[in-house]
Amino acid sequence: MEGTVKQKVALVLSGGAARGIAHIGVIEELENRGFEITSIAGTSMGALIGGVYASGKLAELKEFMYQLDKSKVFRLVDFTLSKHGLIKGDRILKTMKNFVPDILIEDIALPYAAVAVDLINKEEVVYRSGSLYHAIRASIAIPTIFTPVMEENRVLVDGGLLNNLPMAHVKRTKGDMMVAVHVNADIPYSKPKITEDTVKKEALYQKRVREFHQQMIPRTSATEEKLGYFSLITKSIELMTLRMAEDKIKQFSPEVLINVSHESCTLYDFYKAEEQVEAGRRAAIEVLDNMSR
Repeated sequence: MEGTVKQKVALVLSGGAARGIAHIGVIEELENRGFEITSIAGTSMGALIGGVYASGKLAELKEFMYQLDKSKVFRLVDFTLSKHGLIKGDRILKTMKNFVPDILIEDIALPYAAVAVDLINKEEVVYRSGSLYHAIRASIAIPTIFTPVMEENRVLVDGGLLNNLPMAHVKRTKGDMMVAVHVNADIPYSKPKITEDTVKKEALYQKRVREFHQQMIPRTSATEEKLGYFSLITKSIELMTLRMAEDKIKQFSPEVLINVSHESCTLYDFYKAEEQVEAGRRAAIEVLDNMSR
């Protein structure tokens, strides 16, 4: 696109917890090809990645995530037995303040929107102004996992509960192209080869997760234990957000849809950052190459 007017992009980033790290690879590929991102809307991890990008801190966040191993992930998680959720999120967000400056959204160069859900009033809450940090914290509050955000007469949780691919909330301008990135797509995933060392580390991480489950969740019947408390929550949320996202895609028909498989990682595999970035990059390359043919 050198020597030509850059194609403007209205970028929409879905939620998906650790899968949302793939958004970094998509953004990098869009920029490498000369596209100009002129507005962003995101839910949950999409709100986080989009907000960090809009505030100019994406490279620093990527570097930090690449350094995460399993033990660091656990140290960042502040477990709580609160009835509102298992993870307060304060420790994570305190660390993330290095990459999520507590600035006003209206002071960001790009129009930006983050989506949360108000459980009291049963409606979406779209942040286009006010504290960027507050907007992201509300948007990532996955029900039963992260504690919600209290705001006057609101109880705010993850926007994916109602709108995990917020195409209605991205600002459109004349001549732009909507690019929607859906990181929970029901498509196969081609996993790259991993080293023996990585296999050992993953086994250790999974062992730590099992130990945590045993400590936090009382043992019940064999059938219930086999089914898994966390897997039930995760699968229920995933199915709900997938079907709603598919309906939104049909409704809005974005000019460009980039799908990343839900099989790329679990919602909490944040230590797989490098693989996820590459998954996003590969998905973007495939779609953008097909466009240019």
